[in-house]
Amino acid sequence: MSLFWTHNLKPYIFKLPEILPLIGGFQIRYYALAYVLGFLVFNYWMKYLIKTKQLNMSEEQFESLFMILMLGLIVGARIGYCMFYNFSYYIQHPLEILMTWHGGLSFHGGLIGCLIFGYFFTRKHNIPYFYLAGFVATIAPIGLFFGRLGNFINGELWGRTTDVPWAIIFPNGGSVARHPSQLYEALLEGIVLFAIMFVLHMKNINGAIKTGVFLIGYGLIRIFVEFFRQPDKQLGFIFFEWMTMGQILSIFMVIVGIILLFIKQKENEIELKLEK
Repeated sequence: MSLFWTHNLKPYIFKLPEILPLIGGFQIRYYALAYVLGFLVFNYWMKYLIKTKQLNMSEEQFESLFMILMLGLIVGARIGYCMFYNFSYYIQHPLEILMTWHGGLSFHGGLIGCLIFGYFFTRKHNIPYFYLAGFVATIAPIGLFFGRLGNFINGELWGRTTDVPWAIIFPNGGSVARHPSQLYEALLEGIVLFAIMFVLHMKNINGAIKTGVFLIGYGLIRIFVEFFRQPDKQLGFIFFEWMTMGQILSIFMVIVGIILLFIKQKENEIELKLEK
């Protein structure tokens, strides 16, 4: 008898039986629900900020922003996965890039998509970019929390082998016990990072600083958790026989975050000199 719990959660909430014509086998999956919950929380948060006049934006503008960021997230996450994690395969099978139901989304790609799509939105509506980005970055960890729970329920993105008491056997990961790295990420990327961002929000910290802290915070957390997470099968370790693609992308996030904080610090110093 195994000392560890075997993951036996179904990835779907319900599915239609295969015997039904046309729609047989259709599923409502927990991972899809995670995205829906993330968007709902984001919607509530932003509308609350608008209603309490913490965010200077009309509800009509937000509805446009909501659709743009949702599109940017999904498009960026899919393209990012294809480019960063399986480029050689998708360059030979380009039509499969559109087959999102086969799985394969990248957080870093989704982030880049949101940053790019959000930039064009702010240009069109004449809204300071980092002013808006700071509010979005504050609530983003909650979406990450739901997403990592979805990964866990799906039994995917599991951790490396271990014998810690809370290890779990994931059927798709063989008969060995592994770190539940999805839960580590849910706790750190989700709850802990949100707590940090919310404190900054309550202190009315500048949007550029909040964005920089989010990039640095997520990047450092992801670099740390990747030491417990099994690297992608098609990539394995990339540098030094221990560095993963997730760590490489997160290092760039940290660098961008530090640059943002450095630039903002220099701007503050210039403003103080001008005031004197």
